[in-house]
Amino acid sequence: MKILFVINNFYSKGNGMAASARRTAKCLQAAGHEVRVLSGPNLEEPQPQPDFPLEEYKFPFFQPIIESLGFHYASSDKDMMTKAARWAEVIHLVEPLVLQDKMIKIAESLGKPLTATYHIHPENITCHMGPLYFDKVLNGKILRSWVDLTFNHCAAVQCPTQNVYDRLSRYNPKCRLDLFSNGVIPDTCIRPTNPPADYLDPERRLKVLYVGRLSKEKDQFTLIEAMRHSRYARRIQLHFAGQGDAEKSIKRKAFKLYKDGVVAYEPIFSFEDRDGLRKLAAEADLCVHCATIEVEGLSIMEAMQQGAVPVIARGRITGTSQFALDDRSVFPERDAKALAEKIDYWLSEPQQRWETGKLYARQMEQYDIARSVEKILAMFQYAISVQGGI
Repeated sequence: MKILFVINNFYSKGNGMAASARRTAKCLQAAGHEVRVLSGPNLEEPQPQPDFPLEEYKFPFFQPIIESLGFHYASSDKDMMTKAARWAEVIHLVEPLVLQDKMIKIAESLGKPLTATYHIHPENITCHMGPLYFDKVLNGKILRSWVDLTFNHCAAVQCPTQNVYDRLSRYNPKCRLDLFSNGVIPDTCIRPTNPPADYLDPERRLKVLYVGRLSKEKDQFTLIEAMRHSRYARRIQLHFAGQGDAEKSIKRKAFKLYKDGVVAYEPIFSFEDRDGLRKLAAEADLCVHCATIEVEGLSIMEAMQQGAVPVIARGRITGTSQFALDDRSVFPERDAKALAEKIDYWLSEPQQRWETGKLYARQMEQYDIARSVEKILAMFQYAISVQGGI
């Protein structure tokens, strides 16, 4: 099958949407399918470039902000986009943005089938616009436009979590909605079968890890505030693995905990490759995920692969809490006291925590990306059959 991915920038670093697209494309290729990409340039030359390259579009004034969010926009080129569409048997839209809307017009003129994945919420954009984030009418209108201008032109749209499926269903889209995870790369759990010798030492340093982009919507601030309510705060060392536009303010607040004597260990900030992240997760006592806007949350899923027990925020537009085994690993979004209670519960139960970590590692096996690839291929086949291709 000839599959075209349409995305503003396939190569953006620190961007979960682009990372997920790269993984899916690679697995589709490994399964014997031909995948090509229409995208803006890989800015880290001489790294691989898109099969159908578009120039980067830079916004006056706002470009530094956009780049700090791990995002890059592409300019449209009708000739290049038409060439890409003519090649494809099915066209997959990774975003519901201007580039994709222009591709839809070209694809429909050529009779090419379209599919999409719901990767971002409107709030992922408006949360960086101050008070507009809280305007439910505005966010609803943005999503309505995405449904009308993008999703309704597709045969099917992938919804990675139940939260996304339920939200999109309320807009009565004309397309079929397919509920399945983006999937995680299968990985051996490197956490030892038995805990280390000092695991039960009441003075041992406790490692609490947060993996994810340092940004407003990931809400690392709630974890920082939770330390002021935790009875284990003096034993906890916070480790934030990620980078992003809110890095300075998160560091300032985290180090204030140390200066105020709330925590006895300086917080750690780092940006890791995949091997580094799996090692951190395997060594962590807990892995916290506070995001208030999240389609799926692959970073915490990968931490669970390594036997890390999670504590995950539950909210209106975050789908990650569906991966918790029970309510001991869930707290209401932005509730620092409730988060502290969950942290304290798990840190007071070391034996149970270690065994529960093994259950989380086993649970992640059902989200093997190979299963997700089977389902997205079925979605592509459906789109082709609806279009009359087979």
